[in-house]
Amino acid sequence: MLREDDGPERRVEKLARINQVLIDRIDRLEESRGSAWSMFQAAVALEQEVMVRTRDLERALADLSQRNRELAVARAGAEEANRSKTRFLRAASHDLLQPLSAARLFLSALADTQLDDQQRELTDRLSGAFESVEQLMHAVLDISRLDSQRIEFHRQPVPLGELFRRLAIEYAPLAEAKGLRLSFVPTDAVVESDPVFLRRIAQNLVSNAIKYTHRGGVVVGARRRGGMCWLCVYDTGVGIPAVDRNRIFDEFQRLSHDTATPGMGLGLSIVRRACAKLNHPIRLDSEAMRGTVFRVGLPVVDQEQVGAPPRPENSLLPLRGRVALVVENDQGMRRGYEMILRDRLGMVARLAGGTAEALATMGDDPPDVILADYHLENGDTGVHAIAALRQGAGQPIPAVMITAHRDPQIARSCAAMQVHLMEKPVRPTELAEMLGGILA
Repeated sequence: MLREDDGPERRVEKLARINQVLIDRIDRLEESRGSAWSMFQAAVALEQEVMVRTRDLERALADLSQRNRELAVARAGAEEANRSKTRFLRAASHDLLQPLSAARLFLSALADTQLDDQQRELTDRLSGAFESVEQLMHAVLDISRLDSQRIEFHRQPVPLGELFRRLAIEYAPLAEAKGLRLSFVPTDAVVESDPVFLRRIAQNLVSNAIKYTHRGGVVVGARRRGGMCWLCVYDTGVGIPAVDRNRIFDEFQRLSHDTATPGMGLGLSIVRRACAKLNHPIRLDSEAMRGTVFRVGLPVVDQEQVGAPPRPENSLLPLRGRVALVVENDQGMRRGYEMILRDRLGMVARLAGGTAEALATMGDDPPDVILADYHLENGDTGVHAIAALRQGAGQPIPAVMITAHRDPQIARSCAAMQVHLMEKPVRPTELAEMLGGILA
């Protein structure tokens, strides 16, 4: 502040300081104004950038929504195509397996007659051809079932000893024809699985082991380890290189392209699918030119919960003279059943094409066992036929349902009626074994 008594120099100095303070304040105000303006410009630019990015994001979300709609449509189409494929295979399987089953029955009856060497060779080659066709059809149908989301499994206790016995009967001729030793280690283990698919798994593993083993043999056994029972199939075959151990589980994959080795490369694909669906772990160990072992882990069932073990084969009562009522609408199949039941098994065969004819054929004399095809004429089924025959006889006549339909509902109906289920094509040896077990 200027005073009266200040000298000129003093006043000049004070005015200079005041002037400097004013100038500094003005500079700060200018800087502040410039900073605010810059911030305002930056905010405007940022808002514009946000708007651009928002529009880009909205376009991307719209494009994603459209793609999701297209994907949903494509998925629905694929699911419908898969359902259509399954329906077609289920419907076609009966028509395809019916003549094949009849041919197998006739061929089996022919093999039981007196044949010269040339005729015997022809029947053997025909049997091999039918076996290949049957295996391929079963493989295609099994893969279709395992790929279906609606597949149902029927888990129950499965005695491995009984499974081994049936496999030994089935594959002993194949191993013998190649000069191989096929051994099944006796076991009393009982595991929990679906009996049909567990047998498919074991069949494919044993069949593959025999195919790719040229000398030595195949051993099948069971080992308890880690709280599980491991179904093991050992062979002394060519072995599986490490680079191929994942590939062999894919469809149409084979270790050898040798045409002398039969098969389409579907067996291990079925094994992998079935094990995955049933939660059965699978292990593979192999050494080149030394052999291979496949192991399938199965949950163990307490023996006390199982009950009495199955009867051994030699305890089955003879079938000769027992009466079988066959309900089958296909004339060729009826004739085939008649020849097998009468000529091979010594049974008395009564034949009918449907429920009404079966009731008339039975009359007041019930048969010892009923063999019924599931798919009859005009909506008639084997379920209706068996129920009507049992009601007419006033007693639960033992029965076998024979079908080419892989339908869970049929299995449930048979289980509810205590009817044995057999899939086509019918093997005469399996039919004889089942009938012997039922009538024992």
